[in-house]
Amino acid sequence: MSPYNQPGMNEATEAFGERRIWIYDTTLRDGEQMPGVCFSPQQKVKIASLLDRAGVHEIEAGFPCVSKLEADTVRKIASMNLNADILVLGRLKREDVDRAVDCGADRILLFIGSSPLHLQHKVRMSLDELERIVQNVVSYGVERGIKTSFSTEDSTRTEPEVLARLYRAAEESGADRVGITDTLGTVSPRGIRDMVRELSFNTKLPISIHLHNDFGLATANALAGVIAGANIVCTTVGGIGERSGNVPLEQFVASMKYLYGKDLGVDSTMLTELASTVYEAAGLPMPRCLPLVGQNAFTHESGIHAAAVLEDPRTYECIPPEAVGNLRRLPLGKHSGRHAVRRRLADGGWEASAPQVDDLLDRVKRLGEENGFVDDDEFRALAIRVLGDPR
Repeated sequence: MSPYNQPGMNEATEAFGERRIWIYDTTLRDGEQMPGVCFSPQQKVKIASLLDRAGVHEIEAGFPCVSKLEADTVRKIASMNLNADILVLGRLKREDVDRAVDCGADRILLFIGSSPLHLQHKVRMSLDELERIVQNVVSYGVERGIKTSFSTEDSTRTEPEVLARLYRAAEESGADRVGITDTLGTVSPRGIRDMVRELSFNTKLPISIHLHNDFGLATANALAGVIAGANIVCTTVGGIGERSGNVPLEQFVASMKYLYGKDLGVDSTMLTELASTVYEAAGLPMPRCLPLVGQNAFTHESGIHAAAVLEDPRTYECIPPEAVGNLRRLPLGKHSGRHAVRRRLADGGWEASAPQVDDLLDRVKRLGEENGFVDDDEFRALAIRVLGDPR
């Protein structure tokens, strides 16, 4: 890792101390709100099982008020006796609390918009009315015996005094944690740091952060937030979700472990399997350049890069691919060099002179320019043409 990380790692170590940091993953709820995505109950059960096996601490299984099928699926997941707590989303309505309890959820995540835009155009109530509803529904959740969280929606565009008032009302009514939501991904790392620090001064409750990726800052904001004092980060596998998505589970877990020295207890070797499973269930092509878990994350075609990786993988790999369950790939194409061709020949049982390697490399480059890459069958055909069949 970079020597320039050391100050940041020291800062994080001092900030974390013995403080517990954990994840609630919302792939099955906010991830599914990605336009065009609808997981089947069977797919949700499979994804929940994988998340639990990987050691994800909390799984937001759904939004029961959406439909009967949604509620039934949450109930099924809650009955699986997973190690993870099962969470559901709920509006500030008593009937949503009742549905959460009926589904067997461990926790309800109550939310309501708090910014001037949301208050005027969606919530359509005064701040005094909103405060009374927070008190009423949060206290009702506590009475029903379900763990009760309260988050403001569009927190990052809400005045600090409004947030403080609503969080105080929730805490006094029995909520056991409060949450900040960057609904439109409009906050900067410094902004989320300042928000978390300010909220930390006003509450003793654990603080969760739910961050969107509209400016590509979700992971950076998550890291800034936990260093500032947040306890819980909301993620989705592969970062899927509305618009530009959410904090990617794999990026946050690996960044905390390898850049900040904080192992969250999530099995990072399962991250690629999780990503491929979720993208397949969502009917989406998994981006080749997806950090850490994409096919290109540990792929080296350039001749200079491939030669160095063959000598020592650390030259062009920040961590071993196995650390996140991925694979190293050395494909052949226009940018390949002699080292990669020699390695491929040796793996196939060929011996070749320097002129033969150069001849074969020239053929590989020409075919790569035509097709973009040279697959195993094409390379074998080229090698047989130049060297004959080793068998």
